[in-house]
Amino acid sequence: MSEKSSHETGGGAAHAYDVERYLRIRAARRADVARDGTLAFLMDTTGTNQVWTVSEPGAWPTQRTFYEENVSFVDWSPTRRELAFGMDQGGDERTQLYRLDPEQGRVHELTGLPEAKHRWGGWSHDGDRVAFASNRRAGDVFDVYVQGRDERGETAELRHEGDGWLSVAGWSPSDDRLLVGKAHATFDQDLYVLHLDSGEFRHLTPHDGEARFESPEWGPDGESIYVVTDRDTDRLELARLDPDDGTLSTVVADSEWNVDGVEVDDSGRLVYSRNVDGYTELTVGELRDPTTVETVAEVDLPKGVAGGTAFHEGGDEFAVTVSGRTVNPNCFVVDADTGAAEQWTHAGTAGIPTETFVEPDIVHYPTFDGREVPAFFSTPDGATDELPVVVDVHGGPESQRRPGFDGVKQYFLANGYAVFEPNVRGSSGYGRAYSHLDDVEKRMDSVEDLKAGAEWLHDHPSVDPDRIAVMGGSYGGFMVLSAMTEYPELWAAGVDIVGIANFVTFLENTGDWRRSLREAEYGSLEDDREFLESVSPINSVDQIDAPLFVLHGENDPRVPVGEAEQIVEELRGRGVPVRKLIFEDEGHGIGKLDNRIEAYRSVVEFLAEYV
Repeated sequence: MSEKSSHETGGGAAHAYDVERYLRIRAARRADVARDGTLAFLMDTTGTNQVWTVSEPGAWPTQRTFYEENVSFVDWSPTRRELAFGMDQGGDERTQLYRLDPEQGRVHELTGLPEAKHRWGGWSHDGDRVAFASNRRAGDVFDVYVQGRDERGETAELRHEGDGWLSVAGWSPSDDRLLVGKAHATFDQDLYVLHLDSGEFRHLTPHDGEARFESPEWGPDGESIYVVTDRDTDRLELARLDPDDGTLSTVVADSEWNVDGVEVDDSGRLVYSRNVDGYTELTVGELRDPTTVETVAEVDLPKGVAGGTAFHEGGDEFAVTVSGRTVNPNCFVVDADTGAAEQWTHAGTAGIPTETFVEPDIVHYPTFDGREVPAFFSTPDGATDELPVVVDVHGGPESQRRPGFDGVKQYFLANGYAVFEPNVRGSSGYGRAYSHLDDVEKRMDSVEDLKAGAEWLHDHPSVDPDRIAVMGGSYGGFMVLSAMTEYPELWAAGVDIVGIANFVTFLENTGDWRRSLREAEYGSLEDDREFLESVSPINSVDQIDAPLFVLHGENDPRVPVGEAEQIVEELRGRGVPVRKLIFEDEGHGIGKLDNRIEAYRSVVEFLAEYV
């Protein structure tokens, strides 16, 4: 297979490697640390995420699972050399749970109920039991279960019947209580303590309006819960929650940026993260009393996005995954006393020199109401020509484009495209008020922010205003379709990946367990149907005149494949250039390497033809 391309883009840069090479850049992530210091992590060397282990930094890792499907997490037992992992089938998100003896290669199926979803809740401290939430009793609600490590399937004990979207956040240090979260909407949660002896389900976080209670962790003595929350604030703060009476006390606050995650060790060490314009800053602290954290070290990591922290027993070090625009995802171990980090995994870059990867600039552009919209803007090194641009819109909408590694973007940059990634209103990371600016009837204001971004690009001296394409996935796919219906004159082409074309059919057909969460963001079928129809791109499809490429997974439980089928059918009926690519073994996204190669080769060919 040749690595050379026979054509050049308008940016004038010759292709050094084709997009398949960039898609073969590997990622190691989501590490957990065993009692003896062995790292277990997920790596996609085989084309799907599998469980691997490594015993020292830079050592050759050992593959432990061998499936065609992606493994979603890995978690060491606290007492035995065994680990739990999860996996669905074909992207259907009905995760099943398993226990693995890594030395013998034996796998014990913990759940074995493929029609139900299972959400891992962790090992008990004695390693004899596991907890999880599942919708096996009723499809639209999640219950809390506990089962022995040797049990399977329906032998799990139902400990609490839920009435919504429940998840288990962990066992108390004494293993007599479970910390349980309940999601009402993306930015609205509650926390409860389930007393396993009595069955009491104590509500800790009653509140008016919306409030987030995320990343909950038991304190080392079981007398405190630590959580990041924006109750009564615009930014997320680290707070201590009393597990008996729900008293909330601020521990760490930042007036400008979110404190967006925390990991607490039984030793009293903790590490918390701040989201600073999309980049992660990690701080190690020591609990001096329940509401006082003494800073121990600022963590020295490569520039990018860091997460998935896991302490080694004793709290002297912890594992973390780092992903940056010039750093493909890998696992590091951090000395908790000094903040010094050592890279343990070395997922490869497919022979592509890392010095060719491009770091974005952070820009802010004006929009219709005088606000400034943050965005990442990347241009090829040394580019002087008027460049074609790929505008990449994140999903969510309550998400944020952050500067993690993306091989496809690096391909575009290496081949003469600029890349523009706006965090339009409704994005997370910039405070509660900003994230609610696109709710329900304000939905199209975010599309107007996208228009303002395109106009900013039109005026940029490095950009060819006639060659701007818009691309996005999930809710970002809706943004693509809306941008092309509302402002068709701005776009040379569009790429819609698992996107929403019709809010009514989307809400009617999405998974039962998701409908109430999505209606809280978009509007309800019962009360807002007329509005939902008015903002659905399918009802303005006659405005699209630029070529469109639609990609989807046949098994998508979130945005059903019918969303793709209806937009393609309408455009073909009007004679608009449209391509469709449906993957029979994918769900909400394209996760398998062979499928990703087919998908993005097709996207590259499409953009080369029309942009």
